[in-house]
Amino acid sequence: MLATEHIAIAKQFLDDADIEYEAGDIFQASEKLWGAASHVAIAEMHRRGIKAQKHAATTQFVKRFAEEVGEPALYSNFKVAEALHSNFYHGWMEDHQFEENRDLTRQFVIRMIELTEER
Repeated sequence: MLATEHIAIAKQFLDDADIEYEAGDIFQASEKLWGAASHVAIAEMHRRGIKAQKHAATTQFVKRFAEEVGEPALYSNFKVAEALHSNFYHGWMEDHQFEENRDLTRQFVIRMIELTEER
């Protein structure tokens, strides 16, 4: 899959997350947001010729990438997206936590798209 295809999927997942959230399904919205975050990270990895074989490798890549571009919020917001992934399985987030994490994850996805498309 090309980097552009991963970005397209990420954008679709952001839209899908909004639909799920508006329908009251925080579980599905959580997973769609995680999917969007994951796909934009994989897009940049792919652009660089790095295979995304394991979740931990993707997390480490985002950490290094955030340092490289001088934007530490990228890494912390990716970690927030991971919490949404956990919420999908365990349903532990209160509504206010979900909404805050939703905003931070959306910021991560949008910024990663900008950075990946710039290069």
